[in-house]
Amino acid sequence: MLQESHYYFHRAADVLKMEDRVREILLSPFRTVKVNIVTEGEDGKLKHHYGYRVQHNYARGPMKGGLRFHPTMDEDHATALANLMTWKTAVVNVPFGGAKGGINCDPRQLSKQELSDITRSFVSNIKEVIGPQLDIPAPDVNTNAEVMGWIMDEYSKYAGFSPGVVTGKPLELFGSEGREEATGRGVMYCLRDYLASEGRDMNGVTVALQGFGNVGSHAARLMAEHGARIVAVADHGGGVSRDDGLDIQDLSAWVAEHGTVAGYHNGEAFDGPEVLTWDVDVLVPAALEDALTAENAPAVKASVIVEGANGPTTPEADQIFIERGITVIPDILANAGGVTVSYFEWAQNIQRFTWTHERIVEELDHKMRDAYSAVAEAAARHDIDLRTAAFVLAIERVAKAALSRRPVREQVLGA
Repeated sequence: MLQESHYYFHRAADVLKMEDRVREILLSPFRTVKVNIVTEGEDGKLKHHYGYRVQHNYARGPMKGGLRFHPTMDEDHATALANLMTWKTAVVNVPFGGAKGGINCDPRQLSKQELSDITRSFVSNIKEVIGPQLDIPAPDVNTNAEVMGWIMDEYSKYAGFSPGVVTGKPLELFGSEGREEATGRGVMYCLRDYLASEGRDMNGVTVALQGFGNVGSHAARLMAEHGARIVAVADHGGGVSRDDGLDIQDLSAWVAEHGTVAGYHNGEAFDGPEVLTWDVDVLVPAALEDALTAENAPAVKASVIVEGANGPTTPEADQIFIERGITVIPDILANAGGVTVSYFEWAQNIQRFTWTHERIVEELDHKMRDAYSAVAEAAARHDIDLRTAAFVLAIERVAKAALSRRPVREQVLGA
């Protein structure tokens, strides 16, 4: 994944005619932390994990990014995702840099107490390099509001009451209204704005989604509320389809009870991977990375792809989509609703003032509209695809922020 994120960066850097030395500087992480986590399991045996936090860039503000708890989590993964966070926060123009991290554990194999102990040990080990003005973690794969609450509590033992150290917290611990749905809402806004640019709206648009977790379920619900027809959904357990549109509220209730869309009674079952080549107007990959590859990209039938997941498209697949004229609304724009509302949560924590859900929705709408418009303008100005345009916009903003901090000749960064 690291090579893929660098590929997209270099494609944009080529447009900006950026010299190699500056590319290396902008791609290199500011700090990489790897910590040893040893805890005692409920069976009395020692458990051993590694925790990672990669802090990529702070030119535009405190570093920001999620924590992923997954057996495959490693330094390369964290570095790639931290890199993408720098560009994502710049695309939506929130005052953050990029970071990412996690622990190579499998929460499904741990009790809640064991997971809490591992999380708190991790926080204790990295407490000197995170903080409301340094680096603010957030939820990612296999982490949630409860885990963020543990992080706030553990960090506050050392630094005093610090709700701003982490976002995505429970509302009872000064989380934000609208945070859970934020990424899915941002996906919906991007699709809406793209369709508007084509003189269309969402009424009757057919959509297939890969992934029905936090991002996919909320994106599906909100798209359906705006008139879209969600005809196919797949997750780790399988897929379900309905030509006249799935009942998303009912499907969500099924998933809450059964943990998967598989077996849902009000639709037709299919093999999950088939959703990527479903005959629809819009495809939303909202699961893990590298879902769309050189092997399946030629068979994709959607004319628009909105990336709800991080890195769901390989460079080879991306090039195929460009050649086929398929529009891809990239992850660093499409799924930036989460980090945007994380920014709103952080701002509320710093101000000690709570915003209403209505204000959150209004402010997110405004931010996502501005971001989509800026990316579309960059694409038109340089005659490039939306992904490359998003990276061009982000790199320009980061470079200009760095130049404003330190007196370096402008031509060095190609700004």
